[in-house]
Amino acid sequence: MRVDIITVLPELLESPFSHSMMKRAKDRGLLEIYTHNLRDHTPYKQGQVDDYQFGGGAGMVMMPEPLAILLDKLKEDRAYDEVIYMTPDGPLFTQKTANTLSLRENIIIICGHYKGIDDRIRQHYVTMEISIGDYVLSGGELAAAVVVDSVGRLLPGVLNDETSALFDSFQDGLLAPPVYTRPADFRGWKIPDILLCGDPKKIDDWRYEQSVKRTKERRPGLMD
Repeated sequence: MRVDIITVLPELLESPFSHSMMKRAKDRGLLEIYTHNLRDHTPYKQGQVDDYQFGGGAGMVMMPEPLAILLDKLKEDRAYDEVIYMTPDGPLFTQKTANTLSLRENIIIICGHYKGIDDRIRQHYVTMEISIGDYVLSGGELAAAVVVDSVGRLLPGVLNDETSALFDSFQDGLLAPPVYTRPADFRGWKIPDILLCGDPKKIDDWRYEQSVKRTKERRPGLMD
């Protein structure tokens, strides 16, 4: 998979993709991540990429021309499955969305700033909009990193045990069950006896029951 990220602050994305699973995915040639500084593609002086709103109002808006120039340039080299805009007013990012995006080959992610991007770019270039929650960040970079991490870990070969992703929270619409490791007795706090029974079927049934219970208690809306 190839991900091209358009940003005005590429340095914010250096650390998230230089460690842990994202680094492993890149080292194994499973994920390519390219950041593009929008200021390098503007025709305006001093790297200008934003301007005042038509009609007045507080806050600047990212201009359409620099974005269009860079998007057109990227599309000259390859076809993209999605052009994603990170925005708080987009549909909420879910595990289902991550699963869908993990099947794509090439995607572009636009990181917004200020009051957002000129709406004409949303109308004519953007094919998917994503929000990671009902709150506002200083820019779309951290949100883009969340999406890339969530999608990248699903690529075959990234996880050492690829089946582990199948049991993540939300994969089946439920929260994950409680998990335990050694020692079995820690400060008198013992793990559930069933986990030592040696019967995979009984353990799987217990885990499912715990997932349902935890989901009802913590995220009842998911049960709908």
